[in-house]
Amino acid sequence: MKASEFNKGLAGKSDEELGAELVELAREHFNLRMQMATGQLTQVRRIRDVKRNIARVKTAISVRRNAPAAG
Repeated sequence: MKASEFNKGLAGKSDEELGAELVELAREHFNLRMQMATGQLTQVRRIRDVKRNIARVKTAISVRRNAPAAG
């Protein structure tokens, strides 16, 4: 998935959904690291992609948290 598509998907999610997405990505990152350590990982690039997606989710959460209140 392209970064722009991923970011557009994040914009439509609620705060709770972003939190759940972050947990899911963290679990995936952990599993990929374990696969790497045991020599089972075939797509090493996937680790980098997951780490970047984690950063995108954290950025989206931070932007919402620091945004001025509308109203």
